[in-house]
Amino acid sequence: MKKTVSILLALTLCLGSCLALTACSGDDSDAKYEIGIVQIVEHPALDAATEGFKQAVIDELGADMVKFNYQNAQNDANTCSTIVNQFVSDNVDLIMANATPALQAAAAATGDIPILGTSVTEYGVALNLSDFNGTVGGNISGTSDLAPLDKQAAMITEWFRDAQTVGLLYCSKEANSQYQVDVIKAELENKGLTVTMYPFSDSNDLAQICTTAAANCDVIYVPTDNTVAENTGIIDNICSAENVPVIAGEAGICSGCGVATLSISYYDLGYATGKMAVQILRDGADISTMPIGYAEKVTPQFNQRICDALGITPLEGYIAIENN
Repeated sequence: MKKTVSILLALTLCLGSCLALTACSGDDSDAKYEIGIVQIVEHPALDAATEGFKQAVIDELGADMVKFNYQNAQNDANTCSTIVNQFVSDNVDLIMANATPALQAAAAATGDIPILGTSVTEYGVALNLSDFNGTVGGNISGTSDLAPLDKQAAMITEWFRDAQTVGLLYCSKEANSQYQVDVIKAELENKGLTVTMYPFSDSNDLAQICTTAAANCDVIYVPTDNTVAENTGIIDNICSAENVPVIAGEAGICSGCGVATLSISYYDLGYATGKMAVQILRDGADISTMPIGYAEKVTPQFNQRICDALGITPLEGYIAIENN
């Protein structure tokens, strides 16, 4: 009799423990959204976009309601694919793709999980859309870091009135970099300047190509290019030695190697993307109808350190970049 009671008591305790564990596990998983974040590489602009995205989601949903799985692809497109395939396998609720290669990898990996891009210049170019009209459709939307390229081109003639030759330095593997320099080239040629493209394939040949550009140009322009952003020290060392000024596509790059920029806030861009994520996850918004968002304002900025080194007087209306 005692043996029977002991067995029944043990079974009861075991069953109670299993039910308790199941309840806790269920409550935990039901209370959280899981968001996979794939970022092509670490540099200030992309880092700021990721932080803004996370903060917006936390502000709207609460920190205990969301789990972020952040992964950095170390500037390798194949690693982006590996990361997003794991997100798909994990069945995350949403993927945030930070920069063009990350978006391209996510788009190739799933047509079901919502994908929000950020720090992507032109979605039609990035996704090879012939009929892009501002809304991607399907399971993709996001925000663009496109600053007004015509005004960036105008900066070159405003800052350097005597310049005759301009070099456009960019990574040929980044489709959105190609898009930007194509627009800038047309704008500058319309102003009567001689413009030469200086594409490099990766960081290994950047120094050689930059050296050639600095030896042959009065001014160099660099777009919002992730490989450039990761290697501003190389560009700064070469161009400073040749006394060649650089106009940059965004503030992070400008702080490393540029004289001036007309830049957006990447933190604000990421924050806007995070609010889109909340609309999808909490409010049930249809991502296929969500148009691409753009930065609401741009800020003219200059790099005091490089201006001093090159003997350049900053133009009125430009704000000094902090923490040079």
